[in-house]
Amino acid sequence: MRSGALAAGEALPPVRRLAADLGVSPATVAAAYRALRLRGVIETAGRNGSRIRHRPPVAGQRGARLPATPAGVLDLAAGVADPALLPDLRPILARLPSAEPLRHLAAAALTDDGVDLTGGAIAVVGGALDGIERVLGAHLRPGDAVAVEDPGWANLLDLIAALGLHPHPVPVDAQGPTADGVAAALSAGVRAVVITSRAHNPTGACVSAGRAAELRDLLRRHPEVLVVEDDFAAQLASDPLHPVADAVPRWAFVRSVSKPYGSDLRLAVLAGDQETIARVEGRQRLGTGWVSTILQSAVVGLWTSPTADAVVADARRRYDLRRSGLIAALAGHGVGATGHSGLNVWIPVPDETLAVTRLREAGYAVAPGAMYRLATPPAIRITVSRLPEDGIERLAGAVARAVAPAVPIAGRA
Repeated sequence: MRSGALAAGEALPPVRRLAADLGVSPATVAAAYRALRLRGVIETAGRNGSRIRHRPPVAGQRGARLPATPAGVLDLAAGVADPALLPDLRPILARLPSAEPLRHLAAAALTDDGVDLTGGAIAVVGGALDGIERVLGAHLRPGDAVAVEDPGWANLLDLIAALGLHPHPVPVDAQGPTADGVAAALSAGVRAVVITSRAHNPTGACVSAGRAAELRDLLRRHPEVLVVEDDFAAQLASDPLHPVADAVPRWAFVRSVSKPYGSDLRLAVLAGDQETIARVEGRQRLGTGWVSTILQSAVVGLWTSPTADAVVADARRRYDLRRSGLIAALAGHGVGATGHSGLNVWIPVPDETLAVTRLREAGYAVAPGAMYRLATPPAIRITVSRLPEDGIERLAGAVARAVAPAVPIAGRA
């Protein structure tokens, strides 16, 4: 993998064949494959054998990261916010306020959104993924099963593999992870459940009030299970928050600032029960120590700035227009897509590779669904953050052509 001799997604030889080629016992090869699975480098595909994960935690010359976007191609794959719709940090940095109010501001905002902080605490971590990693590491051990949304956030799937945890896929519909899927995962003995509140990446699902009530009721029956909730969209989300995590004794709720305010602001607030937050902060002291107080001060300045609020509100409106406009335009071409909230549109396709290739040839870089799914059918993800409003119809037409069945060449079977 590191040298590039094995590419992401490539199938590995059967155990007995490789054992014969290497002159070792099948048990030795099976043990090696098992170790690679625990480290998240390979995955088992049932009767299809083992293959390199699409995003293995190994730095190779040919990893599964998105390829560089060539000149003249509109990047609709990266999943980041539009730089033109971010607040200007320069006035904030010129007069940095104190970092002290950050936790109080976060507590007030989360309480207003319905998160029950009674008996809980708040920590500051280096982004959503950092917070989730610290929480999982505080309670779980390699080999434990974690219920994750399928499709779901690619970086979270990578993290779970890197921690040696086992992902248990939970189907997602427009209202978030399905109650039946979560119930099945709990019955299977998962030790943790990770849920996205709103603007689900990649489908745009949003946990509704009814779904939240169903999930809270389910989870209360399993007080031993850790629940982690990710509200990464935060102020960019148009839908109200219906929290789930605080229904159980061991819980964490993470809210990042990177989507509304900028990807370079690697900061998130992490709320949770006292024990979880104490473990996170204790481990944090042994590593990074703390999140930069300069960065915390910048976030306080943004959270208390009416100008920044107005910019985020405008971005929220523009993203909603781009996303809903693309879904409507695709429907006009007979192409089904989902994307109730957030920055992404999820489009089921018969052949991911063909669709991605055709769209790149048409001038658009989009993300293959294989990066985000475990058991769900093929799809592509289009991020609308940099999609100009006057280019929506042209893109919809290109997608319709890209997902059309391949026409066989005359004379070939």
